[in-house]
Amino acid sequence: MSQGPPRSQFTQSVLAEDSARRQRRTRLLAGTAGLLALVLCTGGWMLWSATDDEADAQDAKAVQQAPDDIRDTVENVPRSPAGRLIVDYREKEFGKRRGADASVPAPGTWATDRTLVRGVGDQLKGFTFGTSEEAWSTDLGGPICDTTRHVTADGRTAVLVQERAEDGDKGDDEKSGKSKGEKDSDEKKGKKSGKPDKGDKGDKGKKSKGDKKGKGKGKGERGKKRKPARPEPPAPCDRLVFVDLDTGEKLWQAKLPEARTAFAPNTNVTMVRGTVTVAWGDGSVAYDMAGGERLWASTSASACGDAGFAGGRALLALRRCGDGDDRTYRVQKVDPRTGDPEWTYKVDRGIRNVYLVSSEPAVIAVAAGDGDDGGVTGLITLDDRGAYRSTVDMPEGRYMEDCSVPLFGTVETCHSVAVGGDQLFLATARKGSDANGIVSFDLTTGKAVRTFDSRGRGVMYPLEVSGGKLLAFRGSGNGVDPDAVVSLDPETGKERPFLLFGVPEGAGPVEPGRADVVVEGGRVFIAPKELRAAREGDEEGAAYGALGIEGA
Repeated sequence: MSQGPPRSQFTQSVLAEDSARRQRRTRLLAGTAGLLALVLCTGGWMLWSATDDEADAQDAKAVQQAPDDIRDTVENVPRSPAGRLIVDYREKEFGKRRGADASVPAPGTWATDRTLVRGVGDQLKGFTFGTSEEAWSTDLGGPICDTTRHVTADGRTAVLVQERAEDGDKGDDEKSGKSKGEKDSDEKKGKKSGKPDKGDKGDKGKKSKGDKKGKGKGKGERGKKRKPARPEPPAPCDRLVFVDLDTGEKLWQAKLPEARTAFAPNTNVTMVRGTVTVAWGDGSVAYDMAGGERLWASTSASACGDAGFAGGRALLALRRCGDGDDRTYRVQKVDPRTGDPEWTYKVDRGIRNVYLVSSEPAVIAVAAGDGDDGGVTGLITLDDRGAYRSTVDMPEGRYMEDCSVPLFGTVETCHSVAVGGDQLFLATARKGSDANGIVSFDLTTGKAVRTFDSRGRGVMYPLEVSGGKLLAFRGSGNGVDPDAVVSLDPETGKERPFLLFGVPEGAGPVEPGRADVVVEGGRVFIAPKELRAAREGDEEGAAYGALGIEGA
């Protein structure tokens, strides 16, 4: 078992726990039919029938896709909603090794048909279903700066890494950490758009004068104090690693061109069919998935820079022009293979920030008003030609909104909104401590269509739209009813359980932006974005890393 990664400079403290109730309660996994019968008889869960639409309940089916397609699994309700534990990842000696207050960032949670993968510090850790032991662990060569939620149909994804300081002056082969047969694509030349690259000049850290060996006090030196050494600036987040999630193999690596200003959390990596793209405000670059060949790059200084991309079914680029009160934004649909824009939508002046919610259909979130504080004020929907369709207003305090506080990444960071078909779904703010709703909106009109009320059984928020149904997470509202992922039908308003389970106390609150909830292949995976040691109880000193559940 790996001892875990070193603490990263990107560690950020998790917010205070939601309430004393969440700290005290102990909830066991609903892993047997007997426990399921118990929870069905408590808290109103009898509203569902185990045999209702039984013909529909089947394992998830994957649409026929090419290997380089972004995975698009159609999730159907499992035959049994009773949850069975298949992954239980904990760092048992975390507190002993690092201290009670230590924490390690854990950006990235991915699942394939047989493996759960977590990004933790400067490592990727793989877990096969049915075991709590690591199947493999891959050292990335430095702390993770950003990840993408997208995975190819054959189980590959991309991770952006900051090289360790001690590796900064090594040769290219040493810095890339290549194993036999690995390709380092930073030397490859591909098709480019924009100003040609100038190479990697200046990427290597240089020692400041304060790092030179000083002379001792001699004649003429008495009484003079040596200036303290100035700290080296942090290394940029300029190493892109493409990995196989089932094996942990680093398939290829690339050093971003002229990415001296690429730092977390202002970098963004995403994927679309056949292409991996990275943006860091002052530049952007795209690589071919097959072998890491550079397709195009834009690294020249200009009035407008690429703030970030949204991937998935299409590639959207957010272009930020100017600064301060003169700042404006443009959203472009981009050809992934050439970098050429297919259409451009100019965001109105007076918008201080923009986030990319969905690439296809195109939906953006905007934050209007003065200053840099405050949240999203509206969602703008665009048609397939980039023309304005509608606006969904988001009055302050009415809906959950967390786009502006990501621990990692930029622009593709809205967690409490889901888009699919002709509708988008927003979670409302809490009503009291454990109740809220999810509202669906028509993309064409921007008007509300339907509200799914949690009826006091726990706060819920949307995860994804799959097979025409909305999958949503709902936490336990009373510590007795189970946590759940539920399936909501936008057409009928009907709600059905997808999986019922319990989240251990040590896993922390499962909320947008604070934990990953991934649904893949009929299974549910929950993982905190930061590992911290439990302070009390049977798990004192242990850090919870991930939970995996499937139907019993």
